[in-house]
Amino acid sequence: MNDERIKSLADAFRSLRLERELRIMEVCGTHTTEFFRTGVRDLFPEKLSLVDGPGCPVCVTPNDYLDRAIEIARVHGVIVATFGDMVKVPSSYGSLAREKANGMRLEVVYSPLDALDLAVSNPGERVMFLSVGFETTAPAEAVTVRRARERNIGNFTVLCGNKLTPPAVRALLDAGDTRIDGFILPGHVSAITGLEPWRFAAEEYGKPCVVAGFEARDLILGTTALVRMITEGKSVVENAYRRVVREQGNAKARQIMYEVFETCDAHWRGIGVIPGSGLALRAEFAEFDAAVRFPVTPPPVREHAGCRCGELLRGLILPTDCGLFGKACTPEHAVGPCMVSSEGPCSAYYKYGGL
Repeated sequence: MNDERIKSLADAFRSLRLERELRIMEVCGTHTTEFFRTGVRDLFPEKLSLVDGPGCPVCVTPNDYLDRAIEIARVHGVIVATFGDMVKVPSSYGSLAREKANGMRLEVVYSPLDALDLAVSNPGERVMFLSVGFETTAPAEAVTVRRARERNIGNFTVLCGNKLTPPAVRALLDAGDTRIDGFILPGHVSAITGLEPWRFAAEEYGKPCVVAGFEARDLILGTTALVRMITEGKSVVENAYRRVVREQGNAKARQIMYEVFETCDAHWRGIGVIPGSGLALRAEFAEFDAAVRFPVTPPPVREHAGCRCGELLRGLILPTDCGLFGKACTPEHAVGPCMVSSEGPCSAYYKYGGL
């Protein structure tokens, strides 16, 4: 699509005339950032507003997960392997970064296989990988665990924090405290899940949904399609990212994922425990489950005073509604995870000036 075509789409989008206020929600951390970075958010017509949902895996990870990881490292002396976004996320009493400064062995990795290689390179040490993510990353983590068993790498473990996104959307709709007219659905997640897991939003709750990509044209086309469905009273799930997302998703990736993981109840920041929204290692892979291998009793969970990440992830407020935003809470001194993660809404607002 050439620049002239994109400009034409942008002009048409900006010129939309809406008869009433519409609130749409995105549930993808990359969308959070890309709506700003591409400038598409500045094109929104009058009466259309975008709120952020539980689409950033780091942001929805509750304090008790990090509290357990830190306690395992303290008590059992494991090497903690994690993606970089988790390093500065505040726990109840500190962070991984602070623990590293106090002597904890922490390694930043770029894939779960890197963590497995770390275990192979340190046969006399025990390595715990912090497995935090959605359907997009879970298949790779499943492959890693399966490979660890095939190669009999007994010093590798995983602390499961993986989550499934459709149950979180259902939980928001069931709660009923967030007025949402439609959803921009995540492209990467939908490439794995396909469209079927999202249909409940349209069929049971009357909320139209559009799967969108991440370039400016994708965001414009997807949002325009969603606005059109809302104004026409049409409730379906539409795929506006066909070059990547197929109707049935990636069946092979899901097969691999569910060979190693099974669904479980999971705790989401700001939402609480959502039935069937998490992934836990199956019993036959329990030897790689850090929570089983390294039992601990973490200290009582403590939330940080004034942090409103939980409300933000339910679409109840914008980052600028939080009294800490840009003052006590900045990327350099974050109070909550929404300011730490590169996919966090507070981080995006701060970086791109969404004031």
